[in-house]
Amino acid sequence: MRSAVALYRLLDVLPVFAGDGRISPSFTLVPGSEFGADALAAVDGSGARIVPWEQALTTTYSLVLVASPKGDLRLLHGHRVLLPHGAGFSKTIRGEGSPGSASGLDPKYLLPGGATGAAEEEEEGGWATVHALAHPHQVDRLRAASPRDGEQARVVGDPTLERLLASHSLRDRYRAALGTGARQLVAIASTWGPESLLRRRPGLPAELAAVLPHDTHQLALVVHPNERARIGDFELREHLAPALDAGMALVGAHEQWAATLIAADALITDHGSAALYYAAVADRPVLGACDGGDELIAGTPMARLLGSVPRLGPAGEIHRQLAAYRPGAGRDAARAAFAEQGHALDRMKELLYRLLGLPAPAAPVEPRTLPAASPTTRTPAAFDVFVDRDGDRVRVDRVPAHAGPPGHHLAVEHGAAGERSVRSAGLLYRRALAAGPGPLDTAWTAGGWSAHALGRYPGCRAAAAVLPCGTGVLRVRGDDRLFAVRIEPVAEDGRVVRADPAAALSAVHSWVAKREDPPASFHCLLGHRAFRVLVSPATEAEQDRTF
Repeated sequence: MRSAVALYRLLDVLPVFAGDGRISPSFTLVPGSEFGADALAAVDGSGARIVPWEQALTTTYSLVLVASPKGDLRLLHGHRVLLPHGAGFSKTIRGEGSPGSASGLDPKYLLPGGATGAAEEEEEGGWATVHALAHPHQVDRLRAASPRDGEQARVVGDPTLERLLASHSLRDRYRAALGTGARQLVAIASTWGPESLLRRRPGLPAELAAVLPHDTHQLALVVHPNERARIGDFELREHLAPALDAGMALVGAHEQWAATLIAADALITDHGSAALYYAAVADRPVLGACDGGDELIAGTPMARLLGSVPRLGPAGEIHRQLAAYRPGAGRDAARAAFAEQGHALDRMKELLYRLLGLPAPAAPVEPRTLPAASPTTRTPAAFDVFVDRDGDRVRVDRVPAHAGPPGHHLAVEHGAAGERSVRSAGLLYRRALAAGPGPLDTAWTAGGWSAHALGRYPGCRAAAAVLPCGTGVLRVRGDDRLFAVRIEPVAEDGRVVRADPAAALSAVHSWVAKREDPPASFHCLLGHRAFRVLVSPATEAEQDRTF
């Protein structure tokens, strides 16, 4: 292996040997890669056994699996099987290998003597015993790049795709782990290099966070391991801080990216191959954020995909562009990248055991399902709220504060937001806190805290306590009355969708801020859903409830 992504490809193949005590896998780092340190850290994290390169050179192995043709792999002894480390061979790397050659199919790395190797080396073919490819078209391209290597190619399918296909029924679990709920999950995928999304449009995640309402949409970012290795996770998070503060999830590079693609409702992508995996699993909307420049090879599956899906211009156009996606575009491109879907591990098992000269275990290979992503997300605690009233229907769009233009009012959660935001709030609300560990516990009543908040923060128009039952008890400055605000759930396709009570409080605020009495019943629109909101004078019991 030469990088973390190469390691992850190898790990997706290893289930073919599961339970076979005759097989003893170990890993070595092929020197010369700028991503080597990250690869070693990934191996260490997996718990696998690492063999120093110098020791690997002196050992004869029954089988050598590699997921990159680069480096002195010809020096390793044993049957060498080369796997793709992406999907579709759609990318050429600027300033590396033969100009214009697809990464993974470059004669400079496939042939023992490189692109200018001697004739006798060409006659002997490349250093790989077998090229295990995902689609017959890839065999044709390999044959064009290196005729003798083409003779050693076998179509087995893509083991990584097998894991996504096997994990599709876990979609609800993945969405729950991300905290998506009934919102639309928009994934952003960035490859690495100068033409990647994060290099070409570094501000796009924050721009999207400013136009996608918090109650209806969630963002998740998938970043290629090489890009994470280039700048490190700390610097990456600092660069992405505005979007992360707005609630975007930054998911892990190993396995979690794939679980996130399964969970997603839409994908915004560059020319990285993650989009092909997404399109192969489900026909959901794909938007192109940039065109790949001179790195994208014309006629490849990824070029076909980007050429057939809507292109995202300014972030504010995302709703219109998502609506412009036509089903079938993604699936057609994915079919050009992946064959043997559902059979790849069985094909791989047959190939590898034949090279080992061992009888294969009779049991079929089961792809390992993907673990759920578990990113540490930051939940926004202050929102610019945009309100549009039309009779008894009130549309409420909450976006993280200061991400874009100011809204109708600033709604802030006390106890979660900083003091500066709290002092600027038009609507201040507080949720229940967990009981403390001490021997004497204390808790506010709903009426007591709302009065305290308006007394302490003179710029605040209204303050509300969100009780554990979901009822909000709202006090308006200059009004002795307290209102009980309840938002009812919506039944939808056999499920129940519950809204954040704070959204209903913002809807009521649109009346009380103008010193108008809110209606006893109205509908709060969050995206395409209409939630019934009930408003009544708060009872003494509700005012005295602790939280």
